[in-house]
Amino acid sequence: MNETHKLLAVVEDDEAFARTLCRSFERRDYQVIQAKSYDQLAELLERHVPDYAVVDLKLEGSSGLTCVQALRDISDDMKIVVLTGYASIATAVEAIKLGADYYLAKPSNTDDIEAAFARDDEGDASIDIHARQSSLKTLEWEHIHQTLMETGFNVSETARRLGMHRRTLARKLEKRQLR
Repeated sequence: MNETHKLLAVVEDDEAFARTLCRSFERRDYQVIQAKSYDQLAELLERHVPDYAVVDLKLEGSSGLTCVQALRDISDDMKIVVLTGYASIATAVEAIKLGADYYLAKPSNTDDIEAAFARDDEGDASIDIHARQSSLKTLEWEHIHQTLMETGFNVSETARRLGMHRRTLARKLEKRQLR
């Protein structure tokens, strides 16, 4: 990553986080363009083709997955990292299917993101798979989210498939918002 002025698109609706991320990458010789939504990204993509992109999974009013798809449509070589505060297996799989190269859970910093950009496409079989075990709550949330996706986010059908009362599922969803 020695070349200067690599173009990076940051798609993030949290202004404070986006500002910090942009400044940090600018200090590392990236030229940064920033969008808060899919519509803003679409406008930027009419004038720019980024080399790299960092996309928040949950944008106000839309999904970052639509941004991932738009970015991938304009360049097969672009490195795309999806960030989310609510990581799940289901959203990770969808992000990768739509063209993301990597999926990182927040809090991730510039070093984490740049390390993801630097990875090759071959994968790394030496990664320690026991480094971070999921808690029971995380596994439950991932299972709920996967079932929600399978049912098209139909809460009643999801509750039926999970064998729980609809109100119980609704309470669980209120505690941990979908992102």
